[in-house]
Amino acid sequence: MQRIRTWLCLAALSGGLSLPALAADVVRLGNLKFAHYGAISYMKEIAPKYDLKIEERMFAKGIDIMPAIVAGEVDIAASAADAAVAGRAGGAPIYAVAGFAKGGARIVAAKDSGIKSVKDLKGKKVGVARGGAQELLLAAELAKYKLSWSDKPGKDVQVIYMPFADLNQALMGKQIDAMSQSEPQSSQAINKGFGVEVLKPYDTPLGEPVRTLVMTEKMYKERRGVAERLIKCFVEATNTFIKNPKLAEKYVRENMFKNQISADDFQDAISNSPYSYDLSVAHIQTTTDMMQQYGIGKMAKPPKAADWVKLDLLSKAKQDLKIN
Repeated sequence: MQRIRTWLCLAALSGGLSLPALAADVVRLGNLKFAHYGAISYMKEIAPKYDLKIEERMFAKGIDIMPAIVAGEVDIAASAADAAVAGRAGGAPIYAVAGFAKGGARIVAAKDSGIKSVKDLKGKKVGVARGGAQELLLAAELAKYKLSWSDKPGKDVQVIYMPFADLNQALMGKQIDAMSQSEPQSSQAINKGFGVEVLKPYDTPLGEPVRTLVMTEKMYKERRGVAERLIKCFVEATNTFIKNPKLAEKYVRENMFKNQISADDFQDAISNSPYSYDLSVAHIQTTTDMMQQYGIGKMAKPPKAADWVKLDLLSKAKQDLKIN
């Protein structure tokens, strides 16, 4: 496609050939419905500027996107880093090419539970979605306080696995005592009065988890021009949301959540999960090591971060757009 575009442009310049309209390159995006994934969704609004058409498909969890990547149905995806690591370990042909948000989690207890710290979770039921950053953060916190856990009774903490969308209802209905939840759902629980923050779980070796933009090896290697334009589109979308928070709020609340979250929910969520670009090999390696340590992702052969974290496209995009 790129060769055809170049030839037609040259022909038009040299021989007066009228330039026909060419179809934009289609990119299939896998995304999740969270406040801090908003800039990823916004990419499709500015995609025509980069001669792209982005087709967005929403998934329940990052780990759910990996089978679609393996099946050749998704070209680029937004995911928690641990879901990306587990996907790569499971054979998904992906490269981590950028980060797009950091943080984005809270441990929240039922309002009248009496839980004020992680050590108070002993003897309690804690809900979390399997395969997300929140599961790894919960495991790291429980290990820090020397609490054992299992999804079966008999350990210090019983972990109840359920989808993100069901956790708030379960906390409200007293089916669980606390939850490790994403944004904006954790902020909603607090603002609606049925949840209280125990902590933002960033005081372990993992620090603030970085959400990861992954790209198929096929796109990275075989559609290089498209990949470069796509990452420039990502950087511009992210920069737009960082510089224009009112636009970011309007887009996320109205387009992604159909006004189901309040302005306070959005502001609280983004204060705990700011938009970003950057990723490091070291962070992905730490994530991988901790997943292996706590048995998350069940990886027979954990991937080495240096083998699949590719940040050259991001570096070029930021340089071209003059963004530090």
